[in-house]
Amino acid sequence: MLSNTCKTAIKAVIYLASKADRAEKAGVKEVAQSIGASEHTVSKILQNLVKQQIINSIKGPTGGFYITEAQRELPIINIVNTIDGREVFTSCGLGLKQCSSTHPCPIHHQYKVGREIIETIFTQNSINVLCQPVENGLAHLIG
Repeated sequence: MLSNTCKTAIKAVIYLASKADRAEKAGVKEVAQSIGASEHTVSKILQNLVKQQIINSIKGPTGGFYITEAQRELPIINIVNTIDGREVFTSCGLGLKQCSSTHPCPIHHQYKVGREIIETIFTQNSINVLCQPVENGLAHLIG
């Protein structure tokens, strides 16, 4: 359902959030290595997230990417909207262009329920909520 780019963006933001209480900044290389993604992909993602004010960056030798406490309270849906857009919650599960309740694909009704559940999860959970299990060692970002 989510693109690999979107999944990478969520992991990158969670990684940055796990460093927020220590006021640490991270470079592209560090983030990429920590989440098992390519530097090129992470670089583009982080720039996009800065533009949307989901994270911040500072240039220079002591610079890097970081997230504030206020940004940690943003819902995950903000990341999804930035990377994949709202279509991820309205598009057909089989990729058909003409799928609807009146002209459904074979999985339309079941897939719609799943989309709604996932949208609720991303809307109700903040970056902070997803970060806490990582900070506590109960979850990880590399599989």
